[in-house]
Amino acid sequence: MATAATSGHCLARFIDSEPPKCNFSSCQQLPVRQLIHRYQSCWLSMNGCQGDPRVPIGTIETRTFSSVLSPALAMDTLTSAIRHLKSNPRPFTSGIIRLQVPIQCRIDAIDWLHAQYGLLPHCFFSGRSRAGNSDRFLDFTNGTQNGHNSVSLSDNLISVAGVGSAVFFRHLHPFSYPDWRSIKRFLSSTCPLIRAYGAIRFDASASVSPEWEAFGSFYFTIPQVEFDELERGSMLAATVAWDNALSWTWENAINALQSTLQQVSSIVVKLRKEASKTFILSNNHIPSKTHWHLAVKRALEIINKSSSPLLKVVLARSSRVLTATNIDPITWLACLQVEGENAYQFYLQPPNAPAFIGNTPEQLFHRKQLSIKSEALAGTRARGGSKSVDLQVELDLLSSPKDHLEFTIVRESIRRKLEAVCDMVVVDPEKAIRKLPRVQHLYARLDGTLRSEDDEFNILDSLHPSPAVCGFPTEEARLLITETELFDRGMYAGPVGWFGGGESEFAVGIRSALVEKDVGALIYAGTGIVEGSNSCSEWEELELKTSQFTKLLRLEVPS
Repeated sequence: MATAATSGHCLARFIDSEPPKCNFSSCQQLPVRQLIHRYQSCWLSMNGCQGDPRVPIGTIETRTFSSVLSPALAMDTLTSAIRHLKSNPRPFTSGIIRLQVPIQCRIDAIDWLHAQYGLLPHCFFSGRSRAGNSDRFLDFTNGTQNGHNSVSLSDNLISVAGVGSAVFFRHLHPFSYPDWRSIKRFLSSTCPLIRAYGAIRFDASASVSPEWEAFGSFYFTIPQVEFDELERGSMLAATVAWDNALSWTWENAINALQSTLQQVSSIVVKLRKEASKTFILSNNHIPSKTHWHLAVKRALEIINKSSSPLLKVVLARSSRVLTATNIDPITWLACLQVEGENAYQFYLQPPNAPAFIGNTPEQLFHRKQLSIKSEALAGTRARGGSKSVDLQVELDLLSSPKDHLEFTIVRESIRRKLEAVCDMVVVDPEKAIRKLPRVQHLYARLDGTLRSEDDEFNILDSLHPSPAVCGFPTEEARLLITETELFDRGMYAGPVGWFGGGESEFAVGIRSALVEKDVGALIYAGTGIVEGSNSCSEWEELELKTSQFTKLLRLEVPS
């Protein structure tokens, strides 16, 4: 198989009804091993926020190579290509180049990431399942440096896993327009798979607790080495980025990439999506159940005052779970995928930091050129044990005045914010049910057309925090949260997702946990408080939302 970049025709046809299975022994089902607590950090590369966002990058390129049969062969191709690059340096003082090798069998990105267990930083993002994208052919033809052949690949992208940072973006100050421009400086619509994955704090003005310090006020990364799971195959990619103005030269960048590649494993084990049932030694809630009732009571007193503008506040709980053995965050994430249909899965772990993972059903927005979509999600009920019971629960949710009020606040707030930057906003459906494996919610979809792609930052800035995770009006709700909650939300309930050249997508970082070696996990959940809320019912909702994590653990220590 040729290892040079394609300059003629290279068509990889996947015509079977199922993607080809890898024919190497490491793809067999094996028991989940214990997490080995020995981490290696990749070189820290450069912080793109320290550059001048007004100065364009010298070159942005994507080069696609001939498709191969396995990750090991893809690694060989990339290693050879990087050696060639190193001996032929680009004549630019700054730039970013992505080298990508299609693989003719589909491998789960989460399996590949698990094979890189000791190599930090990590990132993972999986979009919700999309209907209608079942193309039977992937065309890897056409140019090698303009990235146009990547467009069809991005349309078929399911999950992305990455290690290392070609360039990262992190700061202690709140995420700002110059920070957004610093990220966009390394992106181009002609190279759609060069993306920055990351998250933003729920409240950048709040004090940062020690467990969240490594994330800063925001953290984004363009991975050095990336594994893409496609609908009909896979792809391994390596990205090199440099900027002399940031004292990160071409030589620095290419050496760092080679160092990371030497540590990447090509032996991918099919991960069983079931966690070892480690025992819970302790489970401490902040607030406790007693203090929760007091907090909800106080919130309702404020909401019910005729002089108060507050209509809704979202109060959250942090549960510190200490376990008998360490939790493997990647295994936990794989387990969440089992019940993650119609939800996003994400994983972020900077160097020397805990892992932030989640399985969230809530989309903040998805932009593709000028088209933008968002969703309103509010009101929660458990799924019924049978079709008839589930239908009755659905009807109860649809007819509940309390849930209708909470949902309407969320939907209309998002509509107004979209209308401020869009020529037209369509809401359809205006009120429906979204069913997930454990819960069901009231749901509305909003579609708009932006006046300018530069409005992307304004959309992110205005949509977050939404009434679904903060309350309404926003500032009154945020103030009450600050006064009431005795823990740092960090990235919980903040935007989590990715920026691309002509496209971006963000979910809301709910149904999430922070997993740390030797410490256990912090599991987060929240619930909306409006007129008619009951503190006991809201506590039960918290338990329901965190059950996707706690079900993976044993609830008592063996005698």
